[in-house]
Amino acid sequence: MARPHPSKVKRVGVIGTGVIGGAWALHFLRMGMDVVAYDPGPNAKEKLLDMVERIWPTMETLGLRDGASKERLRFTDSVTDLVSSVEVIQENTPERLDAKRTLFAELDRISPPEMVIISSTSGFAMTDMAAELDQQPERFVVGHPFNPPYLIPFCEVCGGERTSQDVVDWTAAFYESIEKQVAKMEQELPGFIGNRLQEAIWREALHMVTNKECTVEDIDKAIIHGPGLRWAIMGHCLTYHLGGGQGGMEYLLEHFEDSLDAPWTRMKAPELTQGLKDDMIQGCLNQANGASINDLIQERDDCLIRIMQTLKEYREEKGIQR
Repeated sequence: MARPHPSKVKRVGVIGTGVIGGAWALHFLRMGMDVVAYDPGPNAKEKLLDMVERIWPTMETLGLRDGASKERLRFTDSVTDLVSSVEVIQENTPERLDAKRTLFAELDRISPPEMVIISSTSGFAMTDMAAELDQQPERFVVGHPFNPPYLIPFCEVCGGERTSQDVVDWTAAFYESIEKQVAKMEQELPGFIGNRLQEAIWREALHMVTNKECTVEDIDKAIIHGPGLRWAIMGHCLTYHLGGGQGGMEYLLEHFEDSLDAPWTRMKAPELTQGLKDDMIQGCLNQANGASINDLIQERDDCLIRIMQTLKEYREEKGIQR
């Protein structure tokens, strides 16, 4: 088979159909594609079908592309069948390096040499996952989404030492053609971009809770009603650019350099004691106030859609390209 143009892909394989894989399946279906899914886990098919049925109204709210239908999902019990039926594969198996290496070796052996294999890994480098490949390692690439992929329009694309630049470019263009914003990383980095930034906040939050400096609820309030509102519009660096007033980032860097030595963060994580675990768990339950996980997912999705729609309308009205 010839590799299709990234904007012409019609058939996608999804290997691993848990939280991330199932969400990818929903996104591809919404984009009007055929999806062939494989997961050897117990009751995987039933769980995926339930997820698709439950979340499909959200897909309709987001807007369906021509031909989009949940009926275009097919579950198979064979990796070989999946490979023979699709044009690109999105892998979403559990974060176990040995298992991914085994799977990738099988895919390398049985799939057409032009087929791009994309991994949703959130932590492993493609160089490590593809270390034992001996046929076409240049077509294996990381495409790390943010959860849930059916809603959050962002992916990080990163190749390994043996991934070809053509495949990195193809993958980025493929995601952009299905309504994703893409960060095409120049080199491998543990945790990629977004997770490293989230991890910094997460570690500081754990310190504040374990030291009884504030509650879990206070931390989330500070983000929701503080910087979180700004981050949805401009991100962290551009927000700091405004923090420098008319002098922008140049003024800020010149006048606040000494503050980088201030003890504002404690990057090394605290010991995860049982007491800290209990405080974190109870704090989240307090915030949920009786809402189930599915209730919270629906609330998150509904609110994110409204925020994204508002930002889209404003930027289109003003001609802002960002």
